Amino acid sequence: MNDIISKQAVILGPDIAILKARNVEGISISNDGKITDISGDANTALQNLIDEYVSLSGQIVKTALGSVFEKHPDIKSITDQYGNK
Repeated sequence: MNDIISKQAVILGPDIAILKARNVEGISISNDGKITDISGDANTALQNLIDEYVSLSGQIVKTALGSVFEKHPDIKSITDQYGNK
């Protein structure tokens, strides 16, 4: 999740990336954009984080997250959903 927030900070700017991440229920974000706590199901929180960014900028996010998904193949179910097989 930190990689996703970091990538979005480059695209959207750090303020917007952190603001959007703070909208996600179940995760706490530090002022520098790092995850400090996850409550509940981590996979659900991850999905909600991705959905938050996708709702903002759609295809741009999907393209940018391709490299993150390649780096973390263990999240296959989510990568399949977003077309990064």
